[in-house]
Amino acid sequence: MSATPTSQELEKQAAATAALRWVRDGMLVGLGTGSTAAPFIRALGEAVRTSRLRVQATATSEASAALAREVGISLIPPQRGLRFDLTVDGADELDSQLRLIKGGGGALLREKVLATASDYLLIVADSSKVVTQLGKFPLPLEVVPFALPWVVDAVTELGANPVVRVSKTDAKQHILSDQGNLLVDCHFGQISEPAQLATQLKTIPGLVEHGLFLGLASAALVAHGKQVEVLQAGKESVSATDFTAFPS
Repeated sequence: MSATPTSQELEKQAAATAALRWVRDGMLVGLGTGSTAAPFIRALGEAVRTSRLRVQATATSEASAALAREVGISLIPPQRGLRFDLTVDGADELDSQLRLIKGGGGALLREKVLATASDYLLIVADSSKVVTQLGKFPLPLEVVPFALPWVVDAVTELGANPVVRVSKTDAKQHILSDQGNLLVDCHFGQISEPAQLATQLKTIPGLVEHGLFLGLASAALVAHGKQVEVLQAGKESVSATDFTAFPS
């Protein structure tokens, strides 16, 4: 964060800090990737150090894993039978049904793997991420390099304007995911039928994963200034301070 945090940065911090109330001693936690997940990782590390909170974690990216190690969170590798009590991650967009667009940080494949292997996916977000309809933010895809030309053709036929993600300093240098795949950002404008689009994308050979996360989020913590509210699909929002995630 900058020396003088912006209002958006303060909201991200507020949502990330509120997410600590969902963590219980002894949990196995999935760690997300991005500008809102990172403050949660730092806050969790501080809780581990000062409150002796015992957790183990797996990260959705090398960057998040490095940060987790830096702040003292114990990491475990992927393994058979592993399920997470809780995964905390950000989102690029979310709607009232907790349908998400994710992958702006380039970790969508690993993020979806951990989200699917979690009993509870908690999204942390600032107020700008809430939308009435998905699609203003370009939909990220993770694509096998060999298949790129055909994937671009296929998503263009679906109405997208696909752009291969490149370095900000070198337009000839493609950005790769931690899995060595290319990242393609698809500008659809508005996605009126997310489930239908997700099904269509899954049929494209070489498209490893897409950034539509549907039916995976259990709840979202959204900060509006200093206030954090809990969103759940089909329910009225409530204050995070009045919400009990895991009743004892």
